[in-house]
Amino acid sequence: MRRTYSLLLFAFMMLFGVYARAEAKLAYVDLQRALLEVEDGKKAKAKLEKLKNDRQKKLDAEQESVKKLQQDFETQKSFMTDEVRAQKTAEFQEKFQQLQMTYANLQKELVTEEAKVTREIFNRMGKILETMGKTNGYTMILEKTESSILWAEQSLDLTNELIRRYNAGEGK
Repeated sequence: MRRTYSLLLFAFMMLFGVYARAEAKLAYVDLQRALLEVEDGKKAKAKLEKLKNDRQKKLDAEQESVKKLQQDFETQKSFMTDEVRAQKTAEFQEKFQQLQMTYANLQKELVTEEAKVTREIFNRMGKILETMGKTNGYTMILEKTESSILWAEQSLDLTNELIRRYNAGEGK
């Protein structure tokens, strides 16, 4: 809602000439596409995929251990006393809770690592976009998905130029 209000306020100000400039010059960029297409983004994606696969193997091993414990319990429970059955049930529940905690921790690790890696790339892209904006006299450069741009003239899309400049080493 706040974003919609801000966009409406911006459009209102542009229509009624609150800006000192005679004309606003706008452009947009698709940062998600740029992230996937720059070389550092491709490396980051591969690194995150490897990390995810490594963590998944660890999780699968723990899950298999819990599954085996449950199967052993199911096959032997009719031969157990109530006391042993209660003890084995408690052991199974503890192992299952550990598995859930492991899953949550691994998810958190992945999210943290992804944020760290992408933050560096986005910071560099921000520097490049600032330079592009100042050099070309843009009033504003919007992010395509965050700004909810439904349609815009293709000539306003700076994504390819951003990718080219990023891969050329600009913004380091």
